[in-house]
Amino acid sequence: MNAPAHGPEPREPAPVLITEAAPSYEDQLAKRKRKYIIMMSFRIPCLILAGIFYQTWWLALALIAISIPLPWIAVLVANDRPPRKSESVNRYQAEPTRIEGTTHRVIDGG
Repeated sequence: MNAPAHGPEPREPAPVLITEAAPSYEDQLAKRKRKYIIMMSFRIPCLILAGIFYQTWWLALALIAISIPLPWIAVLVANDRPPRKSESVNRYQAEPTRIEGTTHRVIDGG
């Protein structure tokens, strides 16, 4: 086997995206799981901070108030799929044919 004399073979060009297809279901699900985990990871620190700042009652109460709706919001965000795109259908429309309005000279073969 001999190496090519002209150098390395040219690489294939990167594929071109020609559609506006939505992300796959697996990609959407992974993104929603990531959002859920991030939101839920704020709940335990809020409760721990509320315990640390128990002497400052308004701060502890605010942290608890923030942590209470977090699971509900996280579930709503995780279950929300991206909105569907409204697409206008591009249909073929033929040009309307016109009947010519001018008179033509008729040649009679008789």
